[in-house]
Amino acid sequence: MKIKRVILIVLVVLTGMVFVILSRHKSNPDNFQQEQKQEIQDNNKSQETEEENTNGVEQKTNKILSELTLQEKITQMFIVTPDVLTEEDMVTTLGPGLRNSYQDYPVGGFIMMGANISSPEQISNFNIMLKELSLQKTGLLPFLCVDEEGGEVTRIASNDNFLIENVGNMSDVGSTGDVSNAYNAGVYIGGYLKNSSFNVNFAPDADVWINPDNSVVRFRAFGSEPELTARMVEQTVLGFHSQRICTALKHFPGHGATGQDSHEGKAYSQRTLEQLRQCEFLPFIAGIQAGTEFIMVGHIALPEVTGSDIPATLSPQIVTELLREELSYQGIVITDAMDMGAVTNYYSAEEAAVQAIQAGVDMILMPSDFEAAYQGVLLAVQNGIISEERLDESLKRIISLKIELQEQK
Repeated sequence: MKIKRVILIVLVVLTGMVFVILSRHKSNPDNFQQEQKQEIQDNNKSQETEEENTNGVEQKTNKILSELTLQEKITQMFIVTPDVLTEEDMVTTLGPGLRNSYQDYPVGGFIMMGANISSPEQISNFNIMLKELSLQKTGLLPFLCVDEEGGEVTRIASNDNFLIENVGNMSDVGSTGDVSNAYNAGVYIGGYLKNSSFNVNFAPDADVWINPDNSVVRFRAFGSEPELTARMVEQTVLGFHSQRICTALKHFPGHGATGQDSHEGKAYSQRTLEQLRQCEFLPFIAGIQAGTEFIMVGHIALPEVTGSDIPATLSPQIVTELLREELSYQGIVITDAMDMGAVTNYYSAEEAAVQAIQAGVDMILMPSDFEAAYQGVLLAVQNGIISEERLDESLKRIISLKIELQEQK
């Protein structure tokens, strides 16, 4: 009897469900099919809109690219401090010297160091003026960049004129094991960078700290566990993106195993390619999947991978074969600062710039001698050492991102 009663209850419930479904479509027997068709149409429209947006950016990119001179293409591949384009130090405003120099050298972006930042009003106004200058000259936004990782690497949170709380070292964030703390750090830092009119932060640090003697990234990295570091990197990127701040993962292919400081001279990682794949690459892969716009390549020598002591920034094997092809990264590749000892002790500014572009780099950060680096690339193109088509590959990435940033307004 109990079994029959259960069966009867099930039949009643099923009958009720059928009745409800039929009632919903009683006025129009084809209503259900129409709803299905409508859902398919909505999905198709969404895909079409996305394709239209992509095609629109591509068309605008090609148009702007076709209007740039060779000299303008090359300058767009550099990010420098404002001081570089003037004969002054600690430039904090758009004066006549910077304005006039920019007409000759419309660089792709500026990085603000501590000396260029004095107060919330000053840096916001300075960045806004640089945006207007760039739009007037090139029709493109500039990349307005800063190193604001949190902890010991900050330009704003370490400035007493800003009422900003330092979120602390990422090693402390990582030690909590709670990835929401990484996301919140990205949101918080991204929020005050947005208020200061920045659009690019050279963060987060995606290194895995695996050498206990490494002091370069010890407190900047999330930790020594690659999987947790990967999740922390992913969430930090998403946090920055929530505030419309572009991110730059660093320092590919991983600075955490080195025992030297690339600021001073050569820095070596003795890791094999398989070790990199199992450890150092994981946070970069996570950041790529989260949509990072930039990846910064470090001046790290990997003799077990390249067979030489060439810095990763100048190595086609590291930049093109590993980062572009193996990791399928399609965003902008930027060098670490090119005025660091690992580069300047062994290469001239022009040699380093040319070799970086040959390796597959899109943007060159802070060359030791901007004029020499620019002239070196120009001469290399004129002599056929670098093709203009190679420049265009990088320019398409640079311009398309700038267009996307403009259209976010």
